[in-house]
Amino acid sequence: MSQALYRKYRPQEFAEVKGQDHVVSVLSQSLAKGAVGHAYLFAGTRGTGKTSVARIMARALGTTERDLYELDAASNRGIDDVRALREAVHTMPFESTYKVYIIDEVHMLTKEAFNALLKTLEEPPAHVIFILATTALDKLPETIISRCEVHTFKSPTRRTLRDHLVSIAKEEGRTLDAGAADIIALVAGGSFRDANGTLQKVITATDDKKISA
Repeated sequence: MSQALYRKYRPQEFAEVKGQDHVVSVLSQSLAKGAVGHAYLFAGTRGTGKTSVARIMARALGTTERDLYELDAASNRGIDDVRALREAVHTMPFESTYKVYIIDEVHMLTKEAFNALLKTLEEPPAHVIFILATTALDKLPETIISRCEVHTFKSPTRRTLRDHLVSIAKEEGRTLDAGAADIIALVAGGSFRDANGTLQKVITATDDKKISA
């Protein structure tokens, strides 16, 4: 089975992130200066690169896979899940300077879970960094937001998505004309992930090397 395009072309370093220069530049400079916060909050619509940037940041901090933890708050939203996390953060990293916890869709946590997480965000161990991601900033308690360094991800423009699609199609041995790229960019609705998914459907549906509108 071929690898999904959104996985295959997920950015692996800050230089590969598209459409989020305002976020990448601040994070890169902070890391270069050694000014690392204990909690970050990435907010923005789906498919804009929040989780990808979180993983890139973890790698830039020298955190290995063994010390990187990802939690989907949509599936692990209860107080027991957060209590388990609170206990786990106190153990030292296996082989990295920092243990990084990425909590996706953090707005899905219950009220009780938020209260439990708040205590950990207020006084986290020195070796722990939290990166929270959300598509619904307005659903987060202000107490959580105020304890994080907040970065807002923008939806990519249609032009950015068009250029992205043409580039990926070329890597896949196809030529995507301007009209076809524009249609896919429009359907994607500001999401790199949806754009990649639609392009994959198109590529799968035809053997033509040149894809027109």
